[in-house]
Amino acid sequence: MPPTTTPDPTPGLLPASDLAQDQATTPDAPHLTHRLLPTPAGRTHAVQQGRQGPLVLLLHGFPESWYAWRHQMPVLAAAGYRVVAIDVRGYGRSSKPASVEAYRMLDLVADNVAVVEALGERSAVVVGHDWGASIAAVSALTRPDVFRAVGLLGVPYTPPGGPRPSEVFAAMAGDGSGEEFYVSYFQQPGRAEAEIEPDVRGWLAGFSAALSGTMPAPGAPDPHFVGAGGTLRERFPAGVLPSWLGERDLDVYAGEFERTGMTGALNRYRNMDRDWADLAEYAGAPIPQPSLFVGGARDASLAWLADAVKAFPGTLPGLRGSHVLDDCGHFVQQERPDETNRILLDWLASLPV
Repeated sequence: MPPTTTPDPTPGLLPASDLAQDQATTPDAPHLTHRLLPTPAGRTHAVQQGRQGPLVLLLHGFPESWYAWRHQMPVLAAAGYRVVAIDVRGYGRSSKPASVEAYRMLDLVADNVAVVEALGERSAVVVGHDWGASIAAVSALTRPDVFRAVGLLGVPYTPPGGPRPSEVFAAMAGDGSGEEFYVSYFQQPGRAEAEIEPDVRGWLAGFSAALSGTMPAPGAPDPHFVGAGGTLRERFPAGVLPSWLGERDLDVYAGEFERTGMTGALNRYRNMDRDWADLAEYAGAPIPQPSLFVGGARDASLAWLADAVKAFPGTLPGLRGSHVLDDCGHFVQQERPDETNRILLDWLASLPV
């Protein structure tokens, strides 16, 4: 298995020779700038587009990287925003602490605060997708002095509290079938790595297809569960990519995980009970800052968390838009980039400066 820790170079600009494959330009936006910023993680890899304007911090989900925001960065930069997408702790060129406990939610919030400070800013709008949405929400909840607005893609805000997460996930497969919910599967160190790492590229392709809005065949087995003695991959579509994920895009994602391994990314799942304890003082707390939600109508997260969406008037009193995109799955900003960009631009324009 590839190592889960890597040396930390001096924070600063990354060498151009190391980043040639990531450089991109558009007629109306500047080049991407890659930097290593000092954070509690050790370093955080940050990619910036747009040199001036209000700071918008973008947080990706599993199993992705800063590259998940490739369609949003040039559009937001062209509209006058300073856009920064990071590799979350455990991913890409950011640090990957060896300890499982180093991936607690509050540690990731501390990284985000340090990124804002390292960029010379006092505040930012934070937008996240999937796990990034949860990290963004807790960042806004616990550090409202830094994060003045929050956008959530794919995963709605659920205030801290309630039953212990591991017990909830165990109960989700309590029908006697022997199936196991994917989160419980991911929480066991080494188990998912053994499935994924022998063929990272193939696994990512299947996972992306399985959670897309247009790919799984009617009646296909639910890809969020593992059969007794089986693997998640057994339930993924095989041999085809979703339309939104090109071969080069898959190369970018796979190349990073082939280099780093999957443990850093999976360790986020292994801290959910610790997060539950760490955030106990915030049980039931709303996020009052201006907020936004965008989800896919075919994303299972919306079915599981339907009550969370219904509770938005109380949990997100600053909500300025809640959008569910038809025929869209989990990867909202990649599956429907143009519509997502329009929603983000309208919301950002509505925020006080």
